Amino acid sequence: MARKAIFITGGGSGIGRAVARHFAGQGWLVGIADINEAGMRETAAMLPDGLSTTHRLDVRDRDHWAAALADFAKVSEGRLDVLFNNAGVGLGGPIDDFPATDSDTVIDINLKGVINGIQAAMPLLKATPGSTILNTGSASGYYGAAGLSVYSATKFGVRAITEALDIELEPHGIRVRDIMPGFIDTPLLDRVVPGTNETSRDKVMQAGLEFTPVETVAALAWDAVHGDAVHTAVGKTARRLAFAARWMPGRLRRQMKKGRRPDGGSTLLGR
Repeated sequence: MARKAIFITGGGSGIGRAVARHFAGQGWLVGIADINEAGMRETAAMLPDGLSTTHRLDVRDRDHWAAALADFAKVSEGRLDVLFNNAGVGLGGPIDDFPATDSDTVIDINLKGVINGIQAAMPLLKATPGSTILNTGSASGYYGAAGLSVYSATKFGVRAITEALDIELEPHGIRVRDIMPGFIDTPLLDRVVPGTNETSRDKVMQAGLEFTPVETVAALAWDAVHGDAVHTAVGKTARRLAFAARWMPGRLRRQMKKGRRPDGGSTLLGR
């Protein structure tokens, strides 16, 4: 039997890199896909020899997807045990000041990129017994965050796609899962919050919220692939939001309003 294989978008850094290292440590072949070629090379250098391939991939481009998966399949002998749709961007700001080009970028990468990947990978997933689609959502997919309306919308969409396809694809033996991170210690937190001189990392620290190491996320991604839960909340903030959104939505709404910043943003961000 050919070794198991995972294809990871956004594999050049952060969560994607940590998941690549975790799965390679279990002997899996890892396809690292990203637009960041230097980052991909750095990730590949961290993995055992012979257990990785690299693929320059813009998830918005269907032709890129077709070419990358075709190249990966040559090495994996046609297997795709896990498609990990992880690439994403965290742009945000008040909706009336949010540039249309940024809005398009967030939607095209975070949501359309996931759909493009799933559609492109279906032949390989169907041909691999027990295959899984794993998507990276966000705690912002449990309850929309002020200042992150478009981002939250894409993560709600990822959550919906995960739930719908886990039912739809069951006859093909394909499971669909997602991880829903809160604040993960990645470069995404180093972005300056619009209208301020502070980064998202500064805001999280001021709010007294926790960071989850990427190694913890990687371990939970492994559990998600091998477990029965459709959604896996990552970090205390994500778990609290998941609970409150389900059982105390009114209280959560009041808390979110109380935590809203003067610039229209929120102290409760995601990923």
